[in-house]
Amino acid sequence: MDKLTQYRQAIKTLIERHARFKPRGKEVERQRIFDTEHDHYQLVNVGWHHVERIHHCVMHFDIKNHQVWIQHNSTEAEIDKELIALGIAPEDIIIAFHRQSLRPT
Repeated sequence: MDKLTQYRQAIKTLIERHARFKPRGKEVERQRIFDTEHDHYQLVNVGWHHVERIHHCVMHFDIKNHQVWIQHNSTEAEIDKELIALGIAPEDIIIAFHRQSLRPT
């Protein structure tokens, strides 16, 4: 399996794993968004909690230049470590929501 295919599959596996956990007491659909043509991947909560509308990005990944960019993570999970366990090389993981000056070089 080539690197790009492996990285796409790892992201999908991670999103599927986290999609199983539904917020308690909320009528929420967990939408998995897999745009393999442009390499954008998201897990989004959509629904209602009483009279409050919920539309929330739980996690968002992009693949750019054969690297996985973690654009957003609103979970307490260390998803970078989960991605490494799924076979993504640590040097190919970019924590995009950290300022560039805070990222390791």
